[in-house]
Amino acid sequence: MSLSSIALYFYLRNILEVEIEEQLYSTAARIESSLEAGKNPYSLPPVVEVATSNKSLPDILKDTLIYDPSQDEIELFRELSSFKKINNINYKITVRDLVVESENILMAIIISYLLIIITVFVVLYYFNKVGNSYLWKPFFNTLEQIKEFSLSTKEPVALSISNIREFSELNTQVKILTDKVRGDYNNLKQFTEDVSHELQTPLAIMQVKIESVINDAPLSNQQYDQLTSIQKDIKRVTQMNKGLTLLTKIENNQFINPKQVSLTSIVEGNIANFKEIFQQDIQFVNENELLVTMDYHLAEILCNNLISNAIKHHIGSGDIVIEITKEHLSVCNKGEKPILHADRIFNRFYKENESVKSTGLGLAIAKKICDMYNFKLTYTFEKGFHIFLVQFS
Repeated sequence: MSLSSIALYFYLRNILEVEIEEQLYSTAARIESSLEAGKNPYSLPPVVEVATSNKSLPDILKDTLIYDPSQDEIELFRELSSFKKINNINYKITVRDLVVESENILMAIIISYLLIIITVFVVLYYFNKVGNSYLWKPFFNTLEQIKEFSLSTKEPVALSISNIREFSELNTQVKILTDKVRGDYNNLKQFTEDVSHELQTPLAIMQVKIESVINDAPLSNQQYDQLTSIQKDIKRVTQMNKGLTLLTKIENNQFINPKQVSLTSIVEGNIANFKEIFQQDIQFVNENELLVTMDYHLAEILCNNLISNAIKHHIGSGDIVIEITKEHLSVCNKGEKPILHADRIFNRFYKENESVKSTGLGLAIAKKICDMYNFKLTYTFEKGFHIFLVQFS
């Protein structure tokens, strides 16, 4: 449209120039006819000037600036100078026409054209915006339903009906896809629960039988060591099975009962329990009561995993330090050197020291719990201490 307005300007300018020149030639022709008829030559400066001349030149067409007494200013004129020999007398006929008027007409046309372009643009923009908003409404409704889609709910996706074929097909495919995903999720969930449940029973039976053999039958030292090793492996598999099941439940958002719990009370209970089993001294620094909104069972698991990890990896003398403030929980244990691959410490089954008997799932579960509630769990090594810090704010 901008280029067309420029083209229109030059096109109209050319048309007006041609029209002015035609008018000048027409006026000059009338004056020649009047002179040929024997009428006295007349002049009307600055528009028409007729004078005798000794020259005989071709017609001269040009623009010139001349003072116009009627306007009391210098104006731009288009001038035609024609040299004619009429009745044996050489005349110079000069005819002029104001160019300013034609320029005003030209500018008026261009301005009107631009105003029309702007008006059309504004109107089309408004109607396109309103029309697109109405046209794309079913699509954005579908997009919103996809964002709110959850595997934990059984409610079907509520998609709006659309008369537009593409959106209707999109809704159909979204419904098929969500139904399939939900079905696959339920099958996988059921499979995981069944496997976990079925494994618990034979593992428990094996544990009981091994204990019975150890307690009842006379065993050699080698047999006793082998059975004790098997018993530890069964216990480890049982713990691993429980840990993987818990991770699956956390990832599937099956803990949907958050409430305000006191981590201070939970930590105090865990410390009392661990003191009965382990000999390490635990120093508890409690500045304020820490209240957090989360599932109570997961809060217990989070605190238990962090404290048990500190007890298992504590080296040398000194206390395990647990500190609670209004915004964070930190668990510190003595260590010889920092963890080599700190970026992998929260990965499943990662163990820096293979000599420590653990499933390698404790910190991974703690990290999943923190991620679920947007808590920040970090690890640092400062002044000979491994520090695990959970920030709740």
